[in-house]
Amino acid sequence: MFKKIIKFFWKLLKYLFLLGLLAFFLPRLITSLYGFTRIYKVDNVPAESVAVVFGAGLRRDGTPTAILRDRVETAAQLYFSGKVKKLLMSGDNRFENYNEPGAMRDYAVSLGIPTDAIVMDFAGRRTYDTCYRAKAIFGLDNVILVTQKFHLTRALFLCNALGLQASGVEANNAQYRKLSLLIWNIREQLATVTAFVDVYISRPLPVLGKPQPIILNS
Repeated sequence: MFKKIIKFFWKLLKYLFLLGLLAFFLPRLITSLYGFTRIYKVDNVPAESVAVVFGAGLRRDGTPTAILRDRVETAAQLYFSGKVKKLLMSGDNRFENYNEPGAMRDYAVSLGIPTDAIVMDFAGRRTYDTCYRAKAIFGLDNVILVTQKFHLTRALFLCNALGLQASGVEANNAQYRKLSLLIWNIREQLATVTAFVDVYISRPLPVLGKPQPIILNS
């Protein structure tokens, strides 16, 4: 009898382990397949009015990290090629000395982007928040998302799930260390599981506020 109980619990643990693996890896597989037909290069992405650029951290001196500069540079390419008219710089500004959107704007201006083509979202603390606010606060319906490949499929899934029709362009102007890419991809596994929980279970409200619809030049 005791052996049967041990055998039952051992099988149960194996099934639970397999279910855990499935829950961990399946969301990333789904988002990868979902984004497959929605990812383009700068020269062949369908034109939209606005590109959304996601924050990616600042250095100690307050300037964009290499990965964030890559995103801003790619967004600038979209602007100069006529693919978009405005850039929505979305990032974290919870602390007075940490201003991702401001640093992104300054870098974009240094690349030649006019200030009136830049809109800043100071409450884009997470990818979910950026997508939610792009529609709810900035009144957008169709956008191009700009970020690296490892992040882009989750961003596409979230934005489209939140009612924001989005295509994506990979920011691929720089070569990253293999160790950094490994860490970022591991993080994405966890973040993608969280994204599914946010969309289908918890549905959290980000920081909102008064609508600030983006006005496009005629």
